[in-house]
Amino acid sequence: MKIICFGDSLTRGVSVAKGRLRILKENYPAFLQQLFYENEGETVNVINKGVFNANSDSLLSRLNKDVIDQHPDYAIIEIGGNDCNFNWQEVVKSPRFEHAPIVPIDRYLENIRTIVTKLQESGITPIISTLPPLDPVRYYKNVSDKYSDVVGHLISSMGGIEHWHGIYNRNLNKLADELGVLKIDVRSAIKKAGDLAELISDDGIHLTAKGYKVFSQDVYKNIMNFVK
Repeated sequence: MKIICFGDSLTRGVSVAKGRLRILKENYPAFLQQLFYENEGETVNVINKGVFNANSDSLLSRLNKDVIDQHPDYAIIEIGGNDCNFNWQEVVKSPRFEHAPIVPIDRYLENIRTIVTKLQESGITPIISTLPPLDPVRYYKNVSDKYSDVVGHLISSMGGIEHWHGIYNRNLNKLADELGVLKIDVRSAIKKAGDLAELISDDGIHLTAKGYKVFSQDVYKNIMNFVK
């Protein structure tokens, strides 16, 4: 069995500690591969196709090359955090103007629908991952330190990333149910796993190695329940 983990930096394994961005070897696809090896032997191959800064537009553009042409049995789609984010440089330039997320919600959902359809037409079983949780306090501290504290106007007037993050996640859940595809609620699994300060990295949106391990465990459990 071949599984491709298809997504953004949360699939790639990005983490931030003490202001430094790192790509962890202890990412969720690596942990997932280890779980399959320990329990199923060498019959499962897990491939990491996560790309830093990816959104649903870029996922759709590289779907053929990174997934369909590789002929996996399953493709785990993890995307959305960059879609619902804002262009903070533009926000800083015009803090009192109206700003929209980088990929509007309607286009985001249509992109996911198209990805799922193309995978199914290619004989690949799609699996949708919900958006992992974030820590809005640390996230906005990171954004303010990097850009400017004028981003606070957007936060107060529009609800900011945690508001939009929740909207995108709820609509993603509805779409997965509508499409009838396997959905893995890693958002809830991570929230239930313990102290989020230990599971979410210093930037408030990526995960720590512990967080990625929880992610992989939930993916493994759901896939095994699905295939049995």
